[in-house]
Amino acid sequence: MSNDTEYKQAIEQAKTNLADLREGGADAIGGEALELLRGLLTPEEIAAGNLRAAVMVELVNARKERGISQKKLEELSGVKQPVIARMERGSTSPQIDTVLKVLAPLGKTLAVVPIEK
Repeated sequence: MSNDTEYKQAIEQAKTNLADLREGGADAIGGEALELLRGLLTPEEIAAGNLRAAVMVELVNARKERGISQKKLEELSGVKQPVIARMERGSTSPQIDTVLKVLAPLGKTLAVVPIEK
């Protein structure tokens, strides 16, 4: 995925920024919450969340590249605009068939590929 590199770079930059703040004696807003979440979520849950986010970033990019509004994508896919908006915000965990319906008019699909180690 094209934004996977950007996503990883953003995460690394955030980690660097947080380390810099802590080194200077400051705590980032939400820093403690992030540490708490890391303790509550398994690595598999974190990886699944990252994958969902990456898929949604690709969906948004494909829609914008084609100049299609969420409302137009509703017409093309049959998936209601509020559902598309929640998918793009990451506030829902859509079923695969819903994702496929939205991706098809964008000329995209999902693929199962080996995980790179």
